[in-house]
Amino acid sequence: MSVIAVTGATGYIGGRLVPLLLEQGHSVRILTRSAAKLRDIPWHRDVGIVEGNLEDPAAAAALCDGADVVYYLIHSMGGTGDFERTERSCALTLGAAAREAGVGRIVYLSGLHPEGNLSRHLSSRTEVGRILQASGVPVAILQAGLVIGSGSASFEMVRHLTDVLPVMPAPRWVRNRIQPIAVRDALHYLVSAAALPPEASGAFDIGGPDVLTYAEMMRIYADVAGLRRPLVLALPVLTPWLAAQWVNLVTPIPRSLAVPLVESLQYDCVVRDRRIDALVPPPAGGPTGYRRSVELALAKIEAETVETTWATAHPVTAPADPLPSDPDWAGRTVFTDVRTKESGAGPERVWKVVEGIGGENGWYSMPLAWAVRGLMDKLGGGVGLRRGRRSRSALHLNDVVDWWRVEEIVPGRLLRLRAEMKVPGKAWLEMEVLPADGGSLFRQRAIFFPRGLAGRLYWLAVLPFHGSIFSSMAHRITAAAESQGEQ
Repeated sequence: MSVIAVTGATGYIGGRLVPLLLEQGHSVRILTRSAAKLRDIPWHRDVGIVEGNLEDPAAAAALCDGADVVYYLIHSMGGTGDFERTERSCALTLGAAAREAGVGRIVYLSGLHPEGNLSRHLSSRTEVGRILQASGVPVAILQAGLVIGSGSASFEMVRHLTDVLPVMPAPRWVRNRIQPIAVRDALHYLVSAAALPPEASGAFDIGGPDVLTYAEMMRIYADVAGLRRPLVLALPVLTPWLAAQWVNLVTPIPRSLAVPLVESLQYDCVVRDRRIDALVPPPAGGPTGYRRSVELALAKIEAETVETTWATAHPVTAPADPLPSDPDWAGRTVFTDVRTKESGAGPERVWKVVEGIGGENGWYSMPLAWAVRGLMDKLGGGVGLRRGRRSRSALHLNDVVDWWRVEEIVPGRLLRLRAEMKVPGKAWLEMEVLPADGGSLFRQRAIFFPRGLAGRLYWLAVLPFHGSIFSSMAHRITAAAESQGEQ
């Protein structure tokens, strides 16, 4: 078996590829910014870990050392600012490290695209492919269309647009032809690419069996989900920028991710050649059609067996430092709101409510206020309150919960959430469950480190609402735990 290095291993595709490579007996090494954040990933003890990023030549060299194959699974989806420079730098660094280490093959997942002018994000992805090919290492570039699977950004965009809008005003690109691929089929080609012969180099299109318009994809989704088919109205006045704002507003997809997704839909993106068929046999049972892909995705969501999601994999802000310990607050401006509530319910029942907070279960206080704050965040380009959760009942380190991210979790005792909405400072919400005589003690703490005058004014502005929101949360969380014992 081979030694395989994977970049983007904690992303939507990478998080599903790594366990498949391990199942085949390969030795897998991954690159991550923080090994500690892998703690709750089932396979983290089975891989070698290199801490760092691809702009660091030393980290790239350590990743590639002794590797037979390197997977390049990072890209600029959601990138802002000068993401092209960052992507160029990462590709050059990885290519040089792979060449120096004598790597036998690089596998790069790119996107289907037509010839001619492309969007910034698609242009950057094609440039990465050219840079990797120029490294002198054999490179297989797998060019995929929209990836359809539970938790994928493409699927979530289709799902929420169809679920929410019986009538959808849309730009003309809803009539463009696209060729989606099931995530299981994309993974099939990625796994198989590790065994390609050295002479099999270049770009290879991969796609599912169906060529559809985006409007047709929405209608098929509606059929599978048991919904009324939406009426899709193609309006020439909706520019890609306006369409991205619309997607940002009515789906959980943030603006930073909606823009590249919408831009990629401006073109007919279909498989133009099937050279891959001569090198890789089709998936067992044949390629998965779009309708079947939707059925499988919805079944995984219902069964709460979603392995990875775009939300967990897609950072909306720069990597944040964890909440400093209380003694480190000395001399710093910090605002807190602390609530405690005794409960007759045992710690395990209170914890069950805490671990299920957010998503469909809500926040146990003033839902309209939370909805308004989420809408304000969406209008400002933030993530809003509709990212939901990967599972309705269980949480793990680094999971997303609406506009929060799980920064720390001690099962049965502590949940700390870090805010990812747009706010002038850094915010956390911490919930702790402690045993007490005859029941438990619930402790809830909101923590805010303001940034400048704007941060201080923000805290003062929301302070009147905190009195009701946080008090109600503590009361209703414990009440919900107590009611479980009465059922």
